[in-house]
Amino acid sequence: MTETKKQQFRSLDNVHQSVDTTTGAKGFKKILAFLGPAYLVSVGYMDPGNWATDLQGGAQFGYKLIWILLMSNLIALLLQNMSARLGTVREQDLAQANHYTYPRYINFFQYILAELAIAACDLAEVLGMAIGLHLLIGLPLVWGVCITVLDTFLLFFLQRLGMRKMEIFIIGLISITGISFLIELIIAKPNAAEIFTGFIPSRLNSKELYIAIGIIGATVMPHNLYLHSALVQTRKIKRTHNGIKKALKYNTIDSAIALNIAFLVNAAILILAATVFFKSGNTGVAKIEDAYQMLAPLLGSKLAPTLFAIALIAAGQSSTVTGTLAGQIVMEGYLQLRINPMLRRLLTRLLAIIPALVVILIYGDKEIDQLIVLSQVILSVQLGFAIIPLIHFVSDRSKMGKFVIPLRTKIAAWLVAVVLIYLNIKLVFDELTDLFASNVNIFWKCIAVLVAIGLLVLLITTFAYPLKKKKPEHTQTMPVGYNK
Repeated sequence: MTETKKQQFRSLDNVHQSVDTTTGAKGFKKILAFLGPAYLVSVGYMDPGNWATDLQGGAQFGYKLIWILLMSNLIALLLQNMSARLGTVREQDLAQANHYTYPRYINFFQYILAELAIAACDLAEVLGMAIGLHLLIGLPLVWGVCITVLDTFLLFFLQRLGMRKMEIFIIGLISITGISFLIELIIAKPNAAEIFTGFIPSRLNSKELYIAIGIIGATVMPHNLYLHSALVQTRKIKRTHNGIKKALKYNTIDSAIALNIAFLVNAAILILAATVFFKSGNTGVAKIEDAYQMLAPLLGSKLAPTLFAIALIAAGQSSTVTGTLAGQIVMEGYLQLRINPMLRRLLTRLLAIIPALVVILIYGDKEIDQLIVLSQVILSVQLGFAIIPLIHFVSDRSKMGKFVIPLRTKIAAWLVAVVLIYLNIKLVFDELTDLFASNVNIFWKCIAVLVAIGLLVLLITTFAYPLKKKKPEHTQTMPVGYNK
């Protein structure tokens, strides 16, 4: 592919290198110029999908799964830093790197899985927004789901204002969510010593494992790896060794601050659920709506449920913006195809709205929270298909040069990949065992097995293909635009 064509499909073209960091600013002002991309990524770590898994984890198992949250956050820091490194050094997002590395048939299936991950994430955001509106103003869930189509227009308005203003808007929504839960924790008064016991790793049974994998899926999201590798390219940097090195340093600071804030929000949700529901014997609280209704009588405060609903709406709305950007990145990167952004967003939103409406119309609101948790498990199952290529790309010295990840980071990354893939394979095996023990038609049981085998084969191929000798057309000078 020619350099001209590569430029034609650069990541997020309308905001590419729109924030200039090459000015003479120093110290905090220099850091400030880089702060922003990780905050847009971090909202995916505290969206309504996280709420459902954190609430169920806290209500059912107390503080026991806090260590899972901490582990997820450390994994997220590792993977997001690698994603930012890929975008900064190679000036390609993860979808583009896959497009130039893998053959067409692998790219096709990876693209489908990436789109499913975004749809699953969007489903959680749609349901979270609808639930928040229902709790705050009494709007029926069906209408709440339908009007989430309107926030399709929000991103285009924000993009017209510029990247910096979009980042400020998202940081504002994150602040609303964080402050709301800080106040709720002050009201709940959790026991610090009991919270500390939750940081000690412990063996998990099958029910705890299902929620734990849901937490991991809700925390370490595959679409965030695509997103971060593109967002760092909104910064214009000096394409010299020192310029790239400084960019990587400031991106790490950006990620550390943003993702630790996300961890604190998630921990606050789980701790609140454990303190208010688990300790009072209300372990059956599995729905966001149940949590809202029980906060006031259990805490003796009418402010707590109101803050809960406001935070839920803020989390859902901020996640909507980043989900839209991720969808654009995935489609353009894998397919080298641009369609009308409004049409792209509407298609993504409809993929989330239709299953939500079907569930609400058939089952009412009883299965909404289970649907949210399921969406997060789906995200977790798809993690391997994003993590494995990412590790291959940032470990490739011919493409990354001096900015290739060190051996210790590479070992840690592969260990993370192995653990996550093992947990997901175990989860799929357990679910298939339960399926075959049920009265489900044998046809659907066979379909489930075939899908599981197909995913395993694709996963193995995704790992093995980059290990083969590279074809000439898949090579490029490293890094793009690099000057010594």
